[in-house]
Amino acid sequence: MIALALSLALAAPAVTPAEQAAMNVITAPEISAHIRFLADDLLTGRFPGTPGDELAVKYLATELEAEGFEPGAVGPDGRPSWFQEVPLVAHTATIPRQITFTKGAQTQALATGPGTAAEIVVHSLGDVDDASVKDAELVFVGYGIVAPEHHWDDYRHADVKGKIAVLLNFNPPWAGPGKRLWYGRWDYKYLEAARHGAVGALVIHTPESAGYPWQVVTSSNGPTAFGLPREGDPDPHLPFQGWLAHDAAARLFRWAGRDLAKLTARAQKGPVRAVPLGIGATFEMPVAHRTVPSANVVGLLRGTDPSVAGEAVVYSAHHDHLGERVPPVPGEHNVYTGALDNASGDAAVLAMARAFRADPPRRSVIVLFPTAEEQGLLGSRWFATHPPIPAGRLAADINLDGVNIHGLTTDVGFLALGRTTLDDLVETAAATQGRTVHGDAYPDRGYPYRSDDFSLARVGVPAVRLTGGPHYVGHDDAWGRDWVAKYEREHYHQTSDQYPPSPASWDLTGAVQDAQLDWLVGERIANQAALPAWKAGDEFEAARRAAAR
Repeated sequence: MIALALSLALAAPAVTPAEQAAMNVITAPEISAHIRFLADDLLTGRFPGTPGDELAVKYLATELEAEGFEPGAVGPDGRPSWFQEVPLVAHTATIPRQITFTKGAQTQALATGPGTAAEIVVHSLGDVDDASVKDAELVFVGYGIVAPEHHWDDYRHADVKGKIAVLLNFNPPWAGPGKRLWYGRWDYKYLEAARHGAVGALVIHTPESAGYPWQVVTSSNGPTAFGLPREGDPDPHLPFQGWLAHDAAARLFRWAGRDLAKLTARAQKGPVRAVPLGIGATFEMPVAHRTVPSANVVGLLRGTDPSVAGEAVVYSAHHDHLGERVPPVPGEHNVYTGALDNASGDAAVLAMARAFRADPPRRSVIVLFPTAEEQGLLGSRWFATHPPIPAGRLAADINLDGVNIHGLTTDVGFLALGRTTLDDLVETAAATQGRTVHGDAYPDRGYPYRSDDFSLARVGVPAVRLTGGPHYVGHDDAWGRDWVAKYEREHYHQTSDQYPPSPASWDLTGAVQDAQLDWLVGERIANQAALPAWKAGDEFEAARRAAAR
């Protein structure tokens, strides 16, 4: 019945016989098989630089070779390679058990763990051997945003040099209520604090402003943080950065004689005048540095038309995850296997690679499996600044970060809807499945800035991330949204993200439906006359115009 429904949906408007034959190559058993291996405990959570992740990398390269792809990167010897080496720098901090705050002769301490018992989370990405501070003053800087186009500068009257910036998560409603921009992401806020000379920055967490619960913060921020070598990373970095649990932050503000709720309400109305809290932080945190060899996997399928074969559509899905829980909890599953995030995305891209072998397009196809996405999109950023062909010749990046595991949908979200010249192409392709296209169904989450397509967008490459739902066949309209909330609450970046899943089973018909659509969109981009572009006025338009050709 499901196969019949898909066939009927694909009948109008029609796909070509060659397209249909290639799409039929993408099947649930193949996607399932790849997930089953990549999410096995044998790979110990695919943490960058570990034997488990090396095993994943070699598996992905082997599968691409089997599907007729050739090495798409350049090795250290100048020869073609499946592996683009990414010289990650591991910054391992000795995290103090607590952070002490002082106000005159008074002191308060916040615990750094273990797990969700943490009231404050800190780590280091700076090139410092010692991120210790003594009586560094906390300064509240509102959202910590400098946005001239919105006449907004939270640092205009702020002096944070040598101090700790305390920041709200999210951003003002410039793009509409509840829509997160890059200004609303923690990585932007740390970057801006570093530009203004802060010695550290703490973002105040709430589930609503972050889009995920506190347990995601504590599981995603261990003592070891990864960065890129400074010569490959032009952005400034703080000696330390971290998060404050909301209740702990509110307690500190009350101690300082300030009302966090009132300051938050004020910050939502306009740029704040910085508020020194009269509280100093003191802790010792030595930091050790080492280079960790890791790699992006890059495969190339050459285009059939010599006039445009030097251009390429990119398919990407990160291969890394969070490794193993340290310290382990006796009697519990302690491997962050990352079945949905992102063994499933890798599996779907491999299935699409097989489909491209059945119907190779005019332009080339690059399959990219980046490393260290969970550490700040590092592998994709390295690829974006060291592309195998100039960024201006990359037609688009179709990125997968998880798949639909709950069955067929009547709709699909296109995160960049309205922002590129690809709207009509995506809508026409979705119509072949009888599906409608809408924008980001969860604009408060900031998904366009949370995965590897953002790295490529920063160098001008149009982003395509398609997510089925939230309207699932056989369920009411609320069901899909409820599932997303449940996953973020119980499984996102947790050891329960396993395959085979427990307790609920996965329905991969939706994953197939989405993968077939992703394939069709990429195939048509690779065959159309013109390269896609960001629309006039978009935040990435200038990068596209400036990109090397």
